[in-house]
Amino acid sequence: MTSLSDLRIPYGAYWSTPFTRWQGTLSDLNSLKLAAATGAKVAKEKGWALETLDHAVLGITVPQEKSFWGAPWVMTMMGAPYVTGPTVSQACATSARALSAAAAEIAGGDATASLVVTCDRTSNSPVVVHPNPKGPSGAPIVENWMLDNFNDEPTGHFAMVDTAENCARDWQISTQEQHELTALRYDQYRDALKDDKAFLRRFMTLPFAVPDARFKKDVATLEGDEGIHDTTLAGLSRLKPVRDGGTVTFGSQTHPADGNAGMIVVAKDRVSEFTTEPGIEVRILGFGQARERHAYMPAAPVKAARRALDAAGIAVDRIDAFKSHNPFVVNDIVFSRETGVDVSKMNNFGCSLVFGHPQGPTGLRLMIELIEELAMRGGGTGLFHGCAAGDTAMAVVLSVTDKRA
Repeated sequence: MTSLSDLRIPYGAYWSTPFTRWQGTLSDLNSLKLAAATGAKVAKEKGWALETLDHAVLGITVPQEKSFWGAPWVMTMMGAPYVTGPTVSQACATSARALSAAAAEIAGGDATASLVVTCDRTSNSPVVVHPNPKGPSGAPIVENWMLDNFNDEPTGHFAMVDTAENCARDWQISTQEQHELTALRYDQYRDALKDDKAFLRRFMTLPFAVPDARFKKDVATLEGDEGIHDTTLAGLSRLKPVRDGGTVTFGSQTHPADGNAGMIVVAKDRVSEFTTEPGIEVRILGFGQARERHAYMPAAPVKAARRALDAAGIAVDRIDAFKSHNPFVVNDIVFSRETGVDVSKMNNFGCSLVFGHPQGPTGLRLMIELIEELAMRGGGTGLFHGCAAGDTAMAVVLSVTDKRA
């Protein structure tokens, strides 16, 4: 048996593709094939011996052709045909859940090194035909996997944006306050673009080569995240709320996107096989999950974060860096109001509000960015938190220690 304290994320043993806006450059590529191709290329560049892994977790929320075959298929495509593990789907909390599954497998003594692969393509999502023999003339039920579920929660029949409006109303968050923080979030992301995207290059291969649908040749390149509109407070102020009488505009919420991210988790005696810098130690200190009252999704991360902090034995005022999956900027305002954390101290170098939300890999990219921010500080403790469908949330506490002289 291995305790959580004996787990490590080898520094540098992770990747993220650029995220591309819905119907952008990655919109026609099978997300599992793209994730496998990306992971295999990164593994070769970094010298990872993938065949020595003894576990894998695939996180995905949007079905693709042959995704039935899950993690074993992805690992086979990556060149590790004897590595297997579960496929995890928990809406926007999929990354944190996949990392938790990998950590649990190692902590339980059933594995020593696990690769977490997360991927999604919200573009061109499936239109599912459900048999309905007792329907009128046997007509089937037709479901657009993405759009129908964004707009119709099955028990209360509300859209995602309505959960943000409920929180905005109860916490008295105005459109102006949302726009002011949104403008700040775009300024923070611009810091990631400085010096020829130096921050992004810490974990992204740029330019990123985009293959054709057969994965036989490269047909395009991405210089970074695609489809991000230049956004200012003046521009945001011209937008009207999505709902009549509401507060949330299209500017103060994220956009669907495509992409993938991966991360290796190991027992501490295997760090040297995968790390790019042995002197930097990355630990997982705690996980937390929670569910909020019905139709209050943006408030759920507060409870999840408190549980993760309790599990880690750390007070929120001891956290050095914060990252949030914030599909609505309302999320960050509620979190700040409830915890006392200054909203300007959260989400340095960007967040999903700005660079988009492919769902499965969103949280993993944010955790990678959190690790890199802490490494740039010379070490510290970080908190990731994010909401998910069903008024749920997950949170993760990480620490980075720089042991180099």
